[in-house]
Amino acid sequence: MDNGTVNYQRFLAGDDEGMVEIIRDYKDGLILYINDITNNITLAEEIMEDTFFKLVTKKPKFSGKSTFKTWLYSIGRNMAIDSLRKRSKISDIPFDEYNDLAEEKSIEREYLKEEQKIALNKALHKLKPDYRQVLYLAFFEDFSNSETAKIMHKTKRQIENLLYRAKQALKTELEKEGFEYEVL
Repeated sequence: MDNGTVNYQRFLAGDDEGMVEIIRDYKDGLILYINDITNNITLAEEIMEDTFFKLVTKKPKFSGKSTFKTWLYSIGRNMAIDSLRKRSKISDIPFDEYNDLAEEKSIEREYLKEEQKIALNKALHKLKPDYRQVLYLAFFEDFSNSETAKIMHKTKRQIENLLYRAKQALKTELEKEGFEYEVL
């Protein structure tokens, strides 16, 4: 059993420290992942808070069919998509154009100080949203293909194909930017 599962069970048993530890362990990664979906760090932080609020108030059942982190990121992804749908109904901006909203300082840029990492980050954001998500989950969060499939609501085979195409697209984008790399 992973720490997330243990801490969630502690929380469900009445120990609030379990939720405090879950938030501490997963909030930063969850914000980065949701920001990749929304391309809006402020919105990503709100959705992260809503995700944890849902855990605290609704106390959804964790079946254990995946790791706790996979389950949590799946909840966060669903809440991000729901939020974007609601916002697209409210505003005149179509859902597909949400990536063009006002630029905000990205939290990733604070983490990615080295020149090559910044170039990689820029290239990632030029990719299709599904490509960005699968690369982020597989390489930055170290999820397995099965876990990534659960989070993205796809089959393992679809993830394998998506990952292959995403790596090829990233390689092409990096080559356009003159990026030198050893292995991708």
